[in-house]
Amino acid sequence: MTRNNKLVVPEAREALNRFKMESAREVGVNLKDGYNGDLTAREAGAVGGNMVKKMIKAYEEDLK
Repeated sequence: MTRNNKLVVPEAREALNRFKMESAREVGVNLKDGYNGDLTAREAGAVGGNMVKKMIKAYEEDLK
């Protein structure tokens, strides 16, 4: 399976991975550094949703 999701800023890859792992811990999902295909849709959605929520909060804080 090929991956089509390319980063706008490739240098941010490591920071985004740390952010993803932090978000997963916060919602109680155990992510591995490699393959995570055994996650349920609910678990993956919880991680992604938490990441978006935190990004929006950070952006709103910057607007103040």
